[in-house]
Amino acid sequence: MVYETLDWAVDNDGIATLTLNRPDALNAFNVTMARELEHFFLVEAHDDDVHAVVVTGAGRAFCAGMDLSADGNVFGLDESLSPSPEDMRAAYSDEPMHSGIRDTGGRVTLAVHTLPKPVIAAINGPAVGIGATMTLAMDIRMASSNARIGFVFGKLGIVPEACSSWFLPRIVGIQQALEWAYTAEILDADQAYRGKLVRSVHPPAELLGAAHDLARSFVVDRSPVALGLAKQLFYRNSAAPGPLEAHLSDSLAMFYTSIADGKEGVAAFLERRAPKFNSKASDMPRIFTE
Repeated sequence: MVYETLDWAVDNDGIATLTLNRPDALNAFNVTMARELEHFFLVEAHDDDVHAVVVTGAGRAFCAGMDLSADGNVFGLDESLSPSPEDMRAAYSDEPMHSGIRDTGGRVTLAVHTLPKPVIAAINGPAVGIGATMTLAMDIRMASSNARIGFVFGKLGIVPEACSSWFLPRIVGIQQALEWAYTAEILDADQAYRGKLVRSVHPPAELLGAAHDLARSFVVDRSPVALGLAKQLFYRNSAAPGPLEAHLSDSLAMFYTSIADGKEGVAAFLERRAPKFNSKASDMPRIFTE
């Protein structure tokens, strides 16, 4: 697929760099970018040649939020509809709900979340609104000292979207999440770091290289299946009602990895050599009932 708003490439270690590419508009998010991001994470990123994804922005911004210059409903929603919660639950994957009511940012973050590979946000500049919330579904957030991050929805009379009410409290805690939502202020990189939103802060020229180095440490000489299962286990089981659910799923994951890449891993350890794993993320066994 040829993208209008994105650019991407994969290096020899399988690290894909995905660049939000509307620099003249500070990489503002629009319906086209939403559709392209969703496609990338549902299709391109699942290719077995891609082992991890680093997301950044072209120019001086990461993503300046929703492009508010669009005609009509700037969020791409169908104002002729009047859905109820029951309507949404019963038919969210069907039209007109899918295109006319579902939040475009949420469709993107759900696509990111389901990718069984590490995803790192390299926040190189302003990340506001959806520019901030899209990163919450990514496993790691790293920031340039130039980054400015804002959950500014309250200033626009709207609510935090992109599944952020699920992701943000799990990352920073409910108190901090609500404070940022209530104040709708812009955070500098150090504030985001102190609030545990970002893992680390870097000089602008060093950010992307640091993100690539971290991604490489995740995937070189690692089993793609074991990585993907670990991601599923942590996200799913951290929201489970009790440890039994974790025990059942990690028992299945341990069983299936032990009879596949685990054999090579043990042999490599005993022989004091680097492992040569042959599995693919697309071969992951099913360890959850749904």
